[in-house]
Parts: sequence; C-alpha cells; structure tokens
Amino acid sequence: MKNPQILTLFLIGAVLTVIGAFYKITNQPKDWTTFFLIIGMTFEGVAGIMLLIKVFKKKNNKDTFLFFYVKAKIYCHILLSL
Repeated sequence: MKNPQILTLFLIGAVLTVIGAFYKITNQPKDWTTFFLIIGMTFEGVAGIMLLIKVFKKKNNKDTFLFFYVKAKIYCHILLSL
C-alpha cells in the first residue's frame, strides 16, 4: 500500500475517534458514540500495522514523514496512558 493511502487511513481513524470522544464527553446517550470510537481506533490500528509491515519490509529504511508520524503518535499514546 502507498504512503498516502496509509496516511488517509490514519486521518479517517483520527477523525472518527475525535468525533466519538466529543460525543462521549458531552454524555450523549446514543450507542453510536462507542461505535465511532471502536471504528476509529480500528482504522488507526490497521493503518499502524500496515505501516510497520511496510517499514520493516523495505530494503532501505529511510526515515519518511509517515515513520515520524507513527513514532510521534505512539509516544503520545504512551504518555497519555501514564
């Protein structure tokens, strides 16, 4: 898969996660708020796995924008979970 496609998956996942989190914060009693969170995190997880496969399969591991994006996202998730 190409880099823009993986980035698009990350962005779709991020948008869905933010929408779900916003509706959870506002205490919407709907079940679709959890659905947005689950689908958004799934998109991000799939894109992350695809990116890791792509990075490790490459013969020349040049640092790309997506590589730095994933590292920053992983560090943010680790820091926020502490």
